[in-house]
Amino acid sequence: MSPTFRALSSSNYRRYAAGGVVSNTGTWMQRVAQDWLVLAVSGGSGAAIGITTGLQFLPFLLVMPLAGVVADRLPKRRLLQLTNVAMALPALVLGLLAVTGAAQTWHVYVLALILGISSAFDAPARQSFVSELVTPELLPNAVSLNSASFNAARLVGPGLAGLLIALLGGDARATGWVILLNALSYAAPIWSLARLDPRLLAPAKPVARGPGALREGVRYVRGRPDLVVVLAIVFVAGTFGLNFQMTSALMATGVFHRGPGEYGLLGSFLAVGSLSGALLAARRETPRPALIVGGAVVFGLLEVASGFAPSYVVFALLTPLLGLSALTMITSANAYVQVTTEAGMRGRVMALYLTVFMGGTPFGSPLIGWLGEEFGARWTLWLGGGVTAVGALAAHLLLGGRRTLAAAAESRAEAAREAAA
Repeated sequence: MSPTFRALSSSNYRRYAAGGVVSNTGTWMQRVAQDWLVLAVSGGSGAAIGITTGLQFLPFLLVMPLAGVVADRLPKRRLLQLTNVAMALPALVLGLLAVTGAAQTWHVYVLALILGISSAFDAPARQSFVSELVTPELLPNAVSLNSASFNAARLVGPGLAGLLIALLGGDARATGWVILLNALSYAAPIWSLARLDPRLLAPAKPVARGPGALREGVRYVRGRPDLVVVLAIVFVAGTFGLNFQMTSALMATGVFHRGPGEYGLLGSFLAVGSLSGALLAARRETPRPALIVGGAVVFGLLEVASGFAPSYVVFALLTPLLGLSALTMITSANAYVQVTTEAGMRGRVMALYLTVFMGGTPFGSPLIGWLGEEFGARWTLWLGGGVTAVGALAAHLLLGGRRTLAAAAESRAEAAREAAA
């Protein structure tokens, strides 16, 4: 089997990945439909999109650390089935409200928050569950293939959503049918989780109940300077740079005066690069901190450049490069954190990773949305990309150096010893 796809040699991972592709496609379809619905019911407000995105990611800041403790204490397979049901319900309600013409902006706000709470409990369990599906030597490849699956869905989902919305009339009711399809898509991972062979799973030993589990996770990260650098970089990127939903919507409608079909295609163009970045990462056996820093800086500079795009075509041609650099950074960071973290700490560490990665979005998205509404859509890219590039360099220079490289080498050696044990 090709080194790029070696994790697919695991039958359990193949079933899990298949369910993820279907659900991820539905998720990306809803992201486009939800943004278009907000634009339709709010009169085209960029700030409303920012608030919606912020509310959806607010739980990642508030409850994610607790969700990490839950992921380390409960069987992840059963927990993931429950979280998928919990994510399907708000999608079902929002879809019905939109289809019946009853949807209002505050409905979207409330249901985005509920979806965010469910997603916050799902994310650390889903991220750390991969290590129970494959052997340690296949874990970096499995993490990268998860990103590839997510971005293959991003390749199909936005374009399909834009096409369906346009065919169904382009109004708020049209978005509702797309959101309902996402609600249905959650059946796929629930079914695939039920079909896993328990004999081939390697569940981590549950953490004993009692106080201090969360503090133990924080202490572990604080004692790892290399992880602190990675978390600092993904924080600035996640807060200011990775707002593609909003920035693409504002650029498509406000600058280039395009409709839902062209907006959806931007997401697909972005996914071409994202999928390439994830597949290239899947070929690497060991993720390196330098690649995380470099990917973040290149991504930030490309985002600034895209803000100067003179036409829709030029902007669309730049989006694959944005996706390639972004996924190089994200996939390398994710794999590095998982591979170099002790098994018993993985749920809590991944929760902290996702907290800083997505927890800044409730602040960054409304700020970027307000900036686009007040000064123009191009400023969302100039500010987001500039802060990402400068922030990544600053994190590396202030927190990195020899101390970080030594810690990285030590953690890799420790992970190797754990894998061999």
